[in-house]
Amino acid sequence: MSFCIAKQQTKTKSKSYNILILNVGRRVELVNCFKNAAKRLYISSVVVGADCQDIAPALYFADKFCILPKISSFNYIDSIIDACNKNNISLVVPTIDTDLLTLAQNKEKIESSTSARVLISDVKVIETCRDKINSQRFLEKHYFNVPHMYTDDELETIINHNDRNEKFPLFIKPKDGSSSNNVYKVNNHLELDMYRRIVPNAIVQDFIQGEEFTVDCFLDFNSNIITVVPRLRIATRSGEVSKGKVVKDKEIIKDVKRLLSVLKPIGHITIQCMKTNKGIEYIEINPRFGGGAPMSIQSGADSCEYLYRLLMGEELNYTEDYQDNLLFLRFDMSICLNDKMDVVRSTIADCIDFENNLQGKKI
Repeated sequence: MSFCIAKQQTKTKSKSYNILILNVGRRVELVNCFKNAAKRLYISSVVVGADCQDIAPALYFADKFCILPKISSFNYIDSIIDACNKNNISLVVPTIDTDLLTLAQNKEKIESSTSARVLISDVKVIETCRDKINSQRFLEKHYFNVPHMYTDDELETIINHNDRNEKFPLFIKPKDGSSSNNVYKVNNHLELDMYRRIVPNAIVQDFIQGEEFTVDCFLDFNSNIITVVPRLRIATRSGEVSKGKVVKDKEIIKDVKRLLSVLKPIGHITIQCMKTNKGIEYIEINPRFGGGAPMSIQSGADSCEYLYRLLMGEELNYTEDYQDNLLFLRFDMSICLNDKMDVVRSTIADCIDFENNLQGKKI
């Protein structure tokens, strides 16, 4: 039993606000952010990690964990409902793109069959964000800057006029891609022809350059904006930020607030954009916790604490009360399991409170 739960027994009522984090994978930081927020608020909360395999590292940092079927399985939603009821879950938290539409389509079923809320935006919002063609059209319709997206006819013209390369470089990616998989800079017509053949459901845009930002946003269950936190992406690995800096860029904050007011998502939203010589140009919108979200949380824009407060019935107001100019350097850690899948103490315990964080119990 974690410290926050033991302390809760002497401070507050017996209500427990339990969190189920789906496809928890490597999201150790996110698990700990929820646990730390509950501890600060002196509330009882069991953070339950869920994944389709028992070798997901973050499972072993959760208070409990369970193994669920893959998202594509026929009984995936029923297994979530079962896990919610067994663990008195108050909130279901998605973490990966491929989960979002399924959860949005089944939100009412999950919520009517359990005591949990699902942290997912409306189906229309998810469809807009998950399909990058839909995102492009939405952003253009509402007069936000985006890199030009080429039609098939325009691309054929570029390929056929192979002696004219003024359109290059270009950028190609899948319309429903994630984690920077199958994304390429295209330098000439030969590469364009090749990548169009190998990238599934490809879209092609102008290649843009400038300062790239991830913007962590939090909105309550009624789509009221609570925080907007721009983070400069200094370095990335496999599409996820490895070095970043919180920057209170007023221009980005103002423009993103306008975007959120027309999109109307809920919960933690991650927006990628770039400041170019044309202004702020949007790259994509991810309606979920991004991998780098703990950086904004640690700066003071604590989405995990906000969620607990909402579950307790509190009303939140917009705030920019978070620390500016914080530099974050992210790194890998590891745990070791024996043949019984029990955690073996690691030398990493020398630099962090390892034993206090490793509390995962299979359920």
